[in-house]
Amino acid sequence: MKDQSTMAAKAESSDESTGVKLLSGINDQYGGVIVETIDPIDPASFLSLLTSSIAHWKLEGKKGVWIKLPIQQVNLVEPAVMNGFWYHHAEPTYLMLVNWIPPSPHTLPANASHRVGIGAFVLNQDREVLVVQEKSGYFQGTGVWKFPTGVVDEGENIYAAAVREVKEETGIDSEFVEVLAFSQSHKSFFEKSDLFFVCLLRALSFDIQKQEQELEAAQWMPFEEYVAQPFVQTKEFLKYNADICRAKMEGEYSGLSPVTMTSSSGEKSYLYLSRQ
Repeated sequence: MKDQSTMAAKAESSDESTGVKLLSGINDQYGGVIVETIDPIDPASFLSLLTSSIAHWKLEGKKGVWIKLPIQQVNLVEPAVMNGFWYHHAEPTYLMLVNWIPPSPHTLPANASHRVGIGAFVLNQDREVLVVQEKSGYFQGTGVWKFPTGVVDEGENIYAAAVREVKEETGIDSEFVEVLAFSQSHKSFFEKSDLFFVCLLRALSFDIQKQEQELEAAQWMPFEEYVAQPFVQTKEFLKYNADICRAKMEGEYSGLSPVTMTSSSGEKSYLYLSRQ
């Protein structure tokens, strides 16, 4: 993130040919403009400034205009909407607004469309599986035993999220082995889609210390006892997962393990592939 004083200095500029004050934007790679920080300003003055800026950007042939409003400047949303802006996405500290200047249909990328989740199939040396009962949500009060599950945090890798969720929910240390399978579903969380990865982990500790806030219970359970639950037997998704896990236990299935890659910028990423 750029230094605040630097960004404030860029918040306003002028059209050299007319002397009209404009919002200071940074050109993006797609013929658009990004306005990242705006000095404190009242909505009426901002409306005038924004109107002049859009007219200037239109003459320059600009396309998409992005305005990142800090949460403290939420009072500037209304004048932006009056100038044709709409919500693109929001984060805890800012709201991103966007506008498309040309009369043609916009080609702006949509906001992130998926949430990524994991389910952890954790085995111990006795071929028992780690299972939990939840205090809230869909499984509350049902008595159903399920694998630990959770959501991957922003910037977190799938394998790391699986290890973290198991530790947080049960106190069990584990080692990631493979992605066994994944599913895609839609309209599952605030109209977003889900990618859900079933992960195999190897237990490194065995003394369970369940998370009191979220879990009713946690235990090691013989795999076939888990599979025999009526809920597992009647849910197609869970039956498929059980068949995959059983095949893996019998050495008849190969999942996807992570391989580290490094980009030209030095950032690490992971390719999940079968090593068989």
